[in-house]
Order: sequence, then C-alpha cells, then structure tokens
Amino acid sequence: MNRSSVLPSPLFLGLLAVTVLGGVLATFDTNDTALVAGTVLLVLGGWAVSLCLHEFGHAAVAYRGGDRAVRAKGYLSLDIRHYTDPVLSLLLPLVLLAAGGIPLPGGAVWINHYALRSRTVESWVSLAGPLINLALGVLLTLSVSLVPMNPGLAGGLSYLAMLQIFAFVLNILPVPGLDGWGALEPYLSAPAREFGAKARPWAPLVLFALMLGLPVVGALFRDIATYLFDAIGGEELLVYYGQINFRFWER
Repeated sequence: MNRSSVLPSPLFLGLLAVTVLGGVLATFDTNDTALVAGTVLLVLGGWAVSLCLHEFGHAAVAYRGGDRAVRAKGYLSLDIRHYTDPVLSLLLPLVLLAAGGIPLPGGAVWINHYALRSRTVESWVSLAGPLINLALGVLLTLSVSLVPMNPGLAGGLSYLAMLQIFAFVLNILPVPGLDGWGALEPYLSAPAREFGAKARPWAPLVLFALMLGLPVVGALFRDIATYLFDAIGGEELLVYYGQINFRFWER
C-alpha cells in the first residue's frame, strides 16, 4: 500500500477541524451557549470521524488481505462520502443518537470476500471496525483521566468515549448485518450463511427497535458498555454531564 492511497481526504480533515472546534468551545463552560454548541460539535464531529476510521479499518485489513479494489473505491481515503448513504448512514443514525443515545453503525464498505486469502482474514476484516471503536473509547477515556482539562471538555470527551464503547458492544453482537456476525460467518454452514444473507437488511433494525421500545433491552447493553467504561477508568458523572450538554433540549 503506497502512501498516496491512505492520504486523508480534505473532508475528513474538515470533520477533524469541526471536532477540535467543538472541543475548544466546550472549554468555555462558564458560557452555557458556547458549552452546548461545543459539546454538540465535539460529539457529532467526533462520531463522524469515528465512522470514517471504523470503515477505514475494514477496508485497510481487506486491502492487506487481498481485496485491492477497496483502494479504487476510495475506501482508504477516509472520505465519509464513500462510506455513507444519506438516509441510512447519516440521517437515521443521528436521529437515533439524539433520541435515544444509541450509536447506530452508519457506514458500509463493500468487500470482495472472494479476493480475501483466508477465512481468518475475512473474520479480521469484520472485527477491525468495532476494535477501532473500542480503541477510540479507551484513548478518549485515558485522555480525560491523564490530561488536566476543564469539566466541559472532559464531559464531552467522556460522552463520546462511552458512545464508542457502546458502538463496540453493539457491533460485536452475532446479529446478521453487524460485524460480530461477519466475524463468525466464514466458519458457519451454508444454510446459516444463507439465513444471514436474508436477515442482514432487517435484523439490525429489529435489534434497535427493541432497544428503543423495551427499556430493559437497551439498559442491558448500556450496562455492559458502562462496565467496560468503568474498567478502563472512566467517570460516569462526566458522561452524564456531557450527555445533558449534548441533549440540551432535555434539560
């Protein structure tokens, strides 16, 4: 893979700039307008950046594993336009994030599985995305723990970290259409793979509908994410502070 194939796109750098701007504004926690605007920009910009990194992870492992076409498709450029559908990948995830705090996986890369060298590579292609979410969650949590910062910025980063860990927990589930299923699929029988192909379009939506409609289901996954967040040294009070600033209309 040469260097030009992985140069970040200007749009990705723009999303990074929006995220940084949000972080700067969030430090003005004596000004409620700046704090709220900064937290919203930090969380939404950070989530868009993480979506790009998640999908880049899939594509980079696939490229190394034999699918050279991902480069021509633009998947290695970190350009969000190559990973998204306007409704399913942007509008719907943002609505669910705002309404229920559920980080719906939004992007997609199309991998030529026949070009991959082995079933092990296929599994790692699927695992790469959620592992990036987990790594981002750990890095954000550690940054809050180790770097002195004011509560506004710490709250926004902690909430974003929790969303990353929550996304990892959801994505790793063995549900058709999610990455956990993709990691298992190469080792499943032909009938099981056929079932997964038929269920892939609707199974994740059923899962998220259950999470929104049955509080006990959503609470279960939040508890798992919270356990992981606590285990790496996160502070739940900061997550709550970041969440109420992000979802300012619920104050």
